[in-house]
Amino acid sequence: MRRSQALRAQVLQRLRQFEAQPLDIASRRAAAVAVAIADAGQGANLDGLPRHEHWSRSAALLLTQRAAGLRSHAGQWALPGGRIDAGETPEQAALRELAEETGLALDASAVLGRLDDFATRSGYVITPVVLWAGPARRLRPQCGEVASIHRIPAAELLRADAPMLETTRHSEHPVLRMPIGTRWIAAPTAAVLYQFREVCLLGRPTRVVHFDQPEFAWR
Repeated sequence: MRRSQALRAQVLQRLRQFEAQPLDIASRRAAAVAVAIADAGQGANLDGLPRHEHWSRSAALLLTQRAAGLRSHAGQWALPGGRIDAGETPEQAALRELAEETGLALDASAVLGRLDDFATRSGYVITPVVLWAGPARRLRPQCGEVASIHRIPAAELLRADAPMLETTRHSEHPVLRMPIGTRWIAAPTAAVLYQFREVCLLGRPTRVVHFDQPEFAWR
């Protein structure tokens, strides 16, 4: 418990010291994602996931895999999130989407801060909201939208082989991916995870807005 509270205090302090950069929405649609820090535990279900003695005992991030039947981004890894409704703040939208997609209802006291906005190729500006989710028990995937919910140990973000950068003929900027177990997650989700690692876990004010996404994530 003490280790968990120490991590919460560390993340809160680093986010207060970090000046998150907003983006102009222009013709894009506004969205928010929940970067929910939960107690570590069972639920990653990833082949080859190594054991990390320090971070795996204290914290994990909640990620989902989108349902296979969705029209866009089917089967992809994602942070809980979606469009910001009229009159909502990004924080309110992130809390609402987290509750809808995972069944985890948190109040405004769970909000620790924001990371940089990220513009996607599919026409959104995403605002990542960092939340403290605590035990996060009794999670349930949203029927028809979420195939499964996973606790990804924070230590996975600290791996020496992260991030994975790839140059392509489609962009002057590299595509960013984050390795998870024997798999990987692509931007935009990977860009948020990488900035969370840099800012919240390592205390480095790193920007990610310039990283690109693989073609399959453009739609």
